[in-house]
Amino acid sequence: MVTLTIDKKVVTVPEGTTILDAARSIHVDIPTLCYLKDINEIGACRVCMVEVEGQDLLVPSCDNVVREGMVVHTNSPRVREARRVNLQLLLSQHDVQCTNCTRSGNCKLQKLCNDCNLLENHYITDLSHTPDDLSNPVVRFENRCIKCMRCIQVCDKIQGMGIWDVMGTGSRTTVGVSGARHLGDSDCTFCGQCVTHCPVGGLQERDDTDVVLDALADPDVITVVQMAPAVRAAWAEYFGLDPKFATARRMVSGLKQMGFDYVFDTNFTADLTIMEEGSEFIERFTHRDRYTWPMFTSCCPGWVRFLKGQFPSYTNNLSTAKSPQQMFGAVAKSYFAEKIGVDPHKIFVVSLMPCTAKKAECALPTMNDACGDPDVDVVLTTREIVRLFRSEQIDPSVLEETQFDSPLGTGTGAAVIFGSTGGVMDAALRSAYYLVTGSNPDPDAFKNVRGMKGWKEATFDIPGAGKVRVAVVSGLANTRRLMTALEEGRAAYDFVEVMACPGGCAGGGGQPIHDGKELAEKRGKVLWNIDKGEKLRFSHENPDVIALYQEYLGSPLGKRSHHLLHTDHNGWKMPNQK
Repeated sequence: MVTLTIDKKVVTVPEGTTILDAARSIHVDIPTLCYLKDINEIGACRVCMVEVEGQDLLVPSCDNVVREGMVVHTNSPRVREARRVNLQLLLSQHDVQCTNCTRSGNCKLQKLCNDCNLLENHYITDLSHTPDDLSNPVVRFENRCIKCMRCIQVCDKIQGMGIWDVMGTGSRTTVGVSGARHLGDSDCTFCGQCVTHCPVGGLQERDDTDVVLDALADPDVITVVQMAPAVRAAWAEYFGLDPKFATARRMVSGLKQMGFDYVFDTNFTADLTIMEEGSEFIERFTHRDRYTWPMFTSCCPGWVRFLKGQFPSYTNNLSTAKSPQQMFGAVAKSYFAEKIGVDPHKIFVVSLMPCTAKKAECALPTMNDACGDPDVDVVLTTREIVRLFRSEQIDPSVLEETQFDSPLGTGTGAAVIFGSTGGVMDAALRSAYYLVTGSNPDPDAFKNVRGMKGWKEATFDIPGAGKVRVAVVSGLANTRRLMTALEEGRAAYDFVEVMACPGGCAGGGGQPIHDGKELAEKRGKVLWNIDKGEKLRFSHENPDVIALYQEYLGSPLGKRSHHLLHTDHNGWKMPNQK
């Protein structure tokens, strides 16, 4: 243990503790900007500088450890002036038109400048003339970047992709795509983790809100919106509402108030996905010699892009089932269009997703099976729908609850857990057990696939089928480790669930941003609790899914089901495959 003094307070902490952590342990707040614990502790921004008695130079507190007898001043005149100068230097290369930025009001740099009472600029503005590229789901704004390196570290350490890198030297230092590529020409998965960890607006999702507003204003367009499971766990965070109050049905009211004609639940097609994917797994598992192993889930477009870009030889191991988002679009522009008697070309499908990669998925050339148009027209992230609610002056705290529209608005507990790591596997095993045995298992029989551990393994016995070896992984760095183990023969499974974002969709790249906080586990618990409270907890018991098969699709894996609900993963290529 080491004893030192910080701002006249004596503190004893373990040897090796940073000055920053020692100060926080006694509630002394040292401001930070680039710092992310265990990820980015490189002192790049120099905002956390402190004065140590006996040392001539100020030191960054995030990457300097304590010493016995050290005396630290966190807010001396020298420290305050250095902090202000460093912030002013950052502002000299930063676009300060905050009203144009999606992070205004939720920006670490903006808050620090306000806290330090920086009321005017003291340095000549030196902005870049690099044009912004709006062609990808993830957009980087050169003049908002503060070179904190968070995106680089997150992409390297959490996702293992190495997309971002430092470019240039001296005052020309910036962040760009590694290998001097354009983002659209790279193997980026568009997971968006760089966006949620950026402290400013240097990275954001491509804003598609105007496209949706135009559709809502067009009297000849029938607007249909679907809400993903993980969105309901996070949409009201900006408004400070408790998740128990901020239900999905209150969000339905807000969407109706905005003018959407029909509001449906992606949970419906999550159940549909289980029927198709579960049936596909049983078909493969009972005819093992016809297929390569393991079978991978295909719900996460970031993961699909990762596999095709990094381990393309395993592409045929993916389930051919579309994601719930894409299944919904296909059903909306076929079955639902027939049911209400309208031209499917007049239906405009909007998806509310916790994900930035979904924007790329809906634009794939293979996702237009219903009527030739894209099955899903536009994807909005959770952040985008929150911005729309705010612009429409919708106050969620006074909304009443409204039921989802029918018949695509019902979902089971098995569907809602799609938004958390392990949820797809849990739901699939529940129905796979039924499809083989004809009886339901205990809905909590597969708990071993739950939890936040990045790589989980389990074996379950399904009577009549045998032992099923499964794995669940989230985060692409963990995924790379699993794939490498498969390649080298150090691991073998029958069924693997992969989510690109740590913790699953609950921690997706399109979710609300809370700087320095990881909320995937908290949001995931909301979804598991919803599942626990549902009357129906098995996808195969969803009455509207049963009716869909009886009235329209026929059977899982049938001819019409295969045409609308399955896809060819070889039908498009990653940039490095062209």
